[in-house]
Amino acid sequence: MSPPRVLLIILILGAPPYTCGQRNTKPSDKMQGLATFNLQQFSGKWHLLSVASECNYLKTNNHRLEATMIQASPSKNARGEETMAVSTFRKLDGICWEIKHSYVPIRSAKGRFTLKAQGYAGSVDMVVGDTDYQNYAILYYQRRNKITLKLYGRKTSVSDEIYRKFDDLTVKQGIDLQYIYPFPSYGFCESADQFHILNEVSR
Repeated sequence: MSPPRVLLIILILGAPPYTCGQRNTKPSDKMQGLATFNLQQFSGKWHLLSVASECNYLKTNNHRLEATMIQASPSKNARGEETMAVSTFRKLDGICWEIKHSYVPIRSAKGRFTLKAQGYAGSVDMVVGDTDYQNYAILYYQRRNKITLKLYGRKTSVSDEIYRKFDDLTVKQGIDLQYIYPFPSYGFCESADQFHILNEVSR
């Protein structure tokens, strides 16, 4: 694979997908973490169902969205810190990729994590806003003073009540409902070969 091609892949896949959104003056104040969050219960596969974001990329490329799935599990980083390992599975040019990240808990706040990956500058804060562990999870991502909300499901859809809850939380973040983008419910990748694994775990 040529160097320019590798660079393009890192730029597209390196950061957690679609982590940009509505600018807020103090966005972290609006991200309420789940005080009872349990990583063991949260672990496993989650399908990305919807993203709420005013990201320009999504505004112009929402017709090109690919089915996306994550696999979460407890882990430890090179410094021995307890972390949440997250593998994201998605397609690029029809090929399944696995992108590995490691989220470090913010000790002073339950359900809050931070990520600093190798492939891009800056960090991402992730907050588990709400989940019942068995059906749905709503996550907030903050990067460069912008917030994105993501709705995940254990299956490829959730109840209307959960979609309405996601709508309400989106509005509370100051994001218009027109900027909620549903993701495909078919065509998911569950694995990638050794040549299509991007390890963005900070060392």
